[in-house]
Amino acid sequence: MASITPTELHASSGRDIEKDHYPIQPAAEVPGDTKTESDNDSTHVQEGVKTVEAITTVWSKKSLWSTFALLWLVSFVSALLSSIDTALSPYVTSSFSKHGLLAVINIAARVIGGVVTLSVGKLIDIRGRMEGFIGSLLLITLGMIMKATCQNVETYAAAQVFTWVGKVALGFIIEVFVADITTLKNRMFIFALNSTPNLATTFAGPKIAELFYTRVNFRWAFGAFTIILLVTSLPVVFILYYHERKAKKLGVLRPKSGRTPVQSIIYYITEFDVIGAILISGGFTLITLPFSLVSSASHSWQSASIIVMIVMGVVGLAAFVIWEKFFAKVKFFPFEFLKDRTFLGAVMSHFVVFMTTFIWDAYYSSYLQVVHGLSISISNYVLNAYSLTSYFTGPFIALYIHFTGHVKYPALVAIPIYLLGTALLIYFRVPSSEVGYLVMCQVLVGFGVGMIGQMATLATMASVRHQDVAVALAIYGLFGSVGSSVGYAVAGGLWTNILPEKLYEFLPEDNKKNATAIYGDINKQMAYPIGTPIRDAVIAAYADVMRKMVIVGSALIPLTIICVAVWRNINVKKLEATEKRARGNVF
Repeated sequence: MASITPTELHASSGRDIEKDHYPIQPAAEVPGDTKTESDNDSTHVQEGVKTVEAITTVWSKKSLWSTFALLWLVSFVSALLSSIDTALSPYVTSSFSKHGLLAVINIAARVIGGVVTLSVGKLIDIRGRMEGFIGSLLLITLGMIMKATCQNVETYAAAQVFTWVGKVALGFIIEVFVADITTLKNRMFIFALNSTPNLATTFAGPKIAELFYTRVNFRWAFGAFTIILLVTSLPVVFILYYHERKAKKLGVLRPKSGRTPVQSIIYYITEFDVIGAILISGGFTLITLPFSLVSSASHSWQSASIIVMIVMGVVGLAAFVIWEKFFAKVKFFPFEFLKDRTFLGAVMSHFVVFMTTFIWDAYYSSYLQVVHGLSISISNYVLNAYSLTSYFTGPFIALYIHFTGHVKYPALVAIPIYLLGTALLIYFRVPSSEVGYLVMCQVLVGFGVGMIGQMATLATMASVRHQDVAVALAIYGLFGSVGSSVGYAVAGGLWTNILPEKLYEFLPEDNKKNATAIYGDINKQMAYPIGTPIRDAVIAAYADVMRKMVIVGSALIPLTIICVAVWRNINVKKLEATEKRARGNVF
């Protein structure tokens, strides 16, 4: 990272760096069909970026490796909390007799979470990584407190939005900070190491969730691990704060702006383009929600509320484009990045992978418990075999990148593996199938998706300059979040429209009147032993809808081939020398 000399500081101390607006542009092409991360081609770097560059200039190797270790610990606790949260979600919604709303709750949370990362990217570039890190922890804490105290499904849905936004922001900030203190060649290795906690939380999270649910309640699970997350995060805040103060004392950092609080509020509303954020998040949410709502008694495709939601969603997205093009002083979405074919292909591959996965994965935990009679912990072990494989193979894939520098061809190799694992589920996701075959499919999918994800992330970062990495990763996350929300919308549409109908069809005549109550509560579904007419009817209904979900997901996977094929053949190993010259004490 380029350091700032005291002479340069004094020469520019009279101006407010945050008020300088510069368009974000993709990096220029360099020989070899790759792009460089050097900051030398830019005359403007925002204050948050300058802060972290100053920190890496003044800290020692010991501080560098201590930060890696502490970020790993935060990632561990965050992953554990997420695993517990996922395992308990069906039971929280069932406690309000709203099990079928699992997909609906996640649609809004994931769209808003994806959109917010763009604002977070701007925040940490303008204000600093530490401020964003603290803000994400506060969002997670607020969401978990709401979950621990919720008395209705509406409060739980709102809590899920806060929790998911905070979790996405925290993971995003950790990724950006790791990008700040590593070169491209070694970056995926640290990313992979930060993912290794999932090897433990895959097993620990569901078991802890089961123990809390059976011996205490889900509320204490949320409260206890929120406190643990806060305690483990404090050392990271201390290190960043300490070295930021050290950089200021050494004159490496410019002074803060002299704006009043009111001026700062107006400045940040403009800089973050709040209107644009509201329009895009509202537009996507209103378009995707109706797919999961049309099955309820008060909603159908002909009902006024559903039509209004879809129309308003389309109007919202159209208004967003008009606002960004003609009225926004600072663009919320840097459309210039999408002109780069590698960048566009990378983020679109992320969109397609998340969309296709969540179409068949949304209700998988419930399927394993109801159809195969697995416990909370065992069902989530099977479910998490997907992510477990991805995290286990991550460091090895990162080592391959370190020694070869190749990005595009491994991604192309991974797509058929992903397709094979998903397509096999069509055959094996039936009540008579052994659970071991389902685990095999999850392993294949996890390996394929893990490799595609790592390569797409690296391709995204390699397409932009260092000062644009935060925004680039935010866009990458946005496409993934919108993809998952579309997947949830399709899954929710299939689930809420097919399952109640099939359940009513398969139930014995004298139990058809209980179809709605059974549909809305996973505990009621599991209350009837396997082999009884009612449980067999529930299993048959699950099998029918789950098969359709997998078929739809598999049919869309080939779109990933097109997305990856357009990437340039970037070799990140060749960029190493340029990065070392341009940046400070990094790995």
